[in-house]
Amino acid sequence: MSTTFGTADIAVLSALARERPLRIAVVESLTSGTLAHTIGAGDGASEWFAGGIIAYMQDVKESLLDVTPGADPCSPQCAEQLAAGGRELFGADVCVATTGVGGPEPEDGHPPGTVYLGWAIEGEHGRRVPSSGGGARHVPPLASPKERTT
Repeated sequence: MSTTFGTADIAVLSALARERPLRIAVVESLTSGTLAHTIGAGDGASEWFAGGIIAYMQDVKESLLDVTPGADPCSPQCAEQLAAGGRELFGADVCVATTGVGGPEPEDGHPPGTVYLGWAIEGEHGRRVPSSGGGARHVPPLASPKERTT
């Protein structure tokens, strides 16, 4: 994945969250808490970062985050549902979710390096399919250093 988050990005997020004010949350099913760790390092995070959930097991996604039973855990639809469920759970204004396959092997027909991002705000939710451009070796900037799978 070519996108990484730096100090400047988190500073912008911190400023926007405090200015508007926004309550932000994350759900991770690929990045093993790295996204929450990065966002939580922002200035004044205790004022605007509600927290995050790491949910790898499908039953947890279904029961805690209202993902449709039997949904493909590595899909844009799942990323969107994770974000919507996380927003509700945390009472957040904004929730971002990650899911995909970090590798090193394919999973359920999805190649390593597959990444989906979901987002949710009040009354809307959606998803993005970022260009990973190189497989699993590009997932680590946001994923744990060990094998990353949904």
